[in-house]
Amino acid sequence: MKLSDFMDMSHLQEVQDAFSAATGLAAIAIDTEGNYITKGSGFTDFCMKYTRGCPEGAKRCKKCDADGHGVYECHAGLMDFANDIILNGEKVGAIIGGQVLPHEPDEEKFKTIAGELGIDPDTYVRAVQKVPVRSEKAIRAAASLLSDVVNRMVLQEYLSATEYKKIHVWEKEIANATETVARIKENTRELEGIASKQTIMALNASIETARVGAAGAGFGIIAKQMGTFSKQSTEIYKKITQDANSIAESIHKMNET
Repeated sequence: MKLSDFMDMSHLQEVQDAFSAATGLAAIAIDTEGNYITKGSGFTDFCMKYTRGCPEGAKRCKKCDADGHGVYECHAGLMDFANDIILNGEKVGAIIGGQVLPHEPDEEKFKTIAGELGIDPDTYVRAVQKVPVRSEKAIRAAASLLSDVVNRMVLQEYLSATEYKKIHVWEKEIANATETVARIKENTRELEGIASKQTIMALNASIETARVGAAGAGFGIIAKQMGTFSKQSTEIYKKITQDANSIAESIHKMNET
């Protein structure tokens, strides 16, 4: 199942953007295969332009993305988070981000990392000095809050989409039932017409039997039986009509609710 199958992704983007603006933490949503499904919010040059922008940094970041869960420290010394988006017990994506420092940066440490990644140390340090600093407690609380909000929103949109589909099917089936009732009524009218003709034929046969006397006794019995069948058929047709009318009335009431 994909989030885009039932969800307006612009809603998720709005929540993500608001979260990043309020907390200073970066955020982005991914699907179960790791593909981005929203645009990044609050991404820093330190991460995107420099760390992920070099081959070695990109390789290390990819490993962190694959292995990281909850709130954790990335290979470059920043705090990141990765929380699953769960729907009906199934993982349908994740909300990841962070890119913040839990304390003021140790310049020497970042110069060492820059050397490992093949990045100019002074440029790397200037970039890390622009990274937001938040306490680890605040980072964990913000990540947990975003996870809770996103999971609740996904569930709500899923339920709304599901109910809409149910209503659409309901309306379609009501229309089909209405058509079926109309056909039942039409067929019943035709059968009633046939039953009336049978009654007339039985009456004519009785008259003819009386006219020919004993010679037509056997035919008289058949004519009488035809009349009985015709009467029984008429009663059945009436019951069918009543049932069809009852169904039609129920459908009418459902349409009014």
